[in-house]
Amino acid sequence: MRNFRNLEIWKNGIEIVKQLYPLADLLPSEEKFGLRSQVTRASISIASNIAEGCSRNSDIEFKRFLEIAMGSLFEVETQLIIAQELGFIPENELKTIFELLNKEAKMINSLINKIKNS
Repeated sequence: MRNFRNLEIWKNGIEIVKQLYPLADLLPSEEKFGLRSQVTRASISIASNIAEGCSRNSDIEFKRFLEIAMGSLFEVETQLIIAQELGFIPENELKTIFELLNKEAKMINSLINKIKNS
């Protein structure tokens, strides 16, 4: 069993959540149960799936949870693009979160490839 708290990939996932919540607050109140709920849940899912994967006994299962985390990451990115396109969040407000998402995607992809090749 891996200790997820020691993984940089998990720590970055937590940072994504911390950076995303203030952005979600920029969404209109009528989006509280729509886009806001969806994007915050998906962001939480990134680090949560990494942690859950660490509890698994095999690399194959861990890799599967990393793939789910990557799916959640792409979901967050898509939802933020939608929020930007709808004029809810200005593009300049999204620069930092997009950089964090890109960094996380690279780390997840790298770990998936490492597991595949081992």
